[in-house]
Amino acid sequence: DLYRKVFVFRNDPSDAYVLLRAKPERPLQNFTLCLRSYTDLARPHGLFSYATKAQDNDILLFKPKPSEYRLYVGGKFVTFRVPEGRGDWEHVCASWESATGMAEFWLNGKPWPRKGLQRGYAVGAEAAILLGQEQDAFGGGFDVYNSFSGELADVYLWDVGLSPDKMRAAYQSLRLPPALLAWKSLSYEVKGDVVVKPRLRE
Repeated sequence: DLYRKVFVFRNDPSDAYVLLRAKPERPLQNFTLCLRSYTDLARPHGLFSYATKAQDNDILLFKPKPSEYRLYVGGKFVTFRVPEGRGDWEHVCASWESATGMAEFWLNGKPWPRKGLQRGYAVGAEAAILLGQEQDAFGGGFDVYNSFSGELADVYLWDVGLSPDKMRAAYQSLRLPPALLAWKSLSYEVKGDVVVKPRLRE
């Protein structure tokens, strides 16, 4: 249980990452991914990377610059332009549904305009899931200049699209439905220089 704790990625650039264990029973037709990050990086960095043997960016949450997030599904991406952070925690939730190809993006509890992405696609079930790096091959192929440096917390992955109420609940750290990956019952393995520490501030 990582409640009120964070992963601190101490080095910049870094070859460290956190491997997450989750086994979707079947390919994902829908998902919602939420996490909180705290960094002063201005260069590109990967936050959450879900790679299958067929597609290294099956799900990827990537930040190319401080004013932009990219959500990849099946190797294609949409860009969400955001205000540059003011040196604070940023909470993001991204959801996608195959039936409509709708990608939803929430920043700090507020929705951004929805975008179309990979209608009819299915995300593979056999995955390598990492925090802090972007995979260019299944479970590896990292570019250290795309690595994350800073603090990560409150990581969740659901195999459904969350309702607006639940998106806001995730931002407020309220009760959430059972998830494939849940911060309060996370099965993980630290690879390299990542330290679990108490969260310093809300």
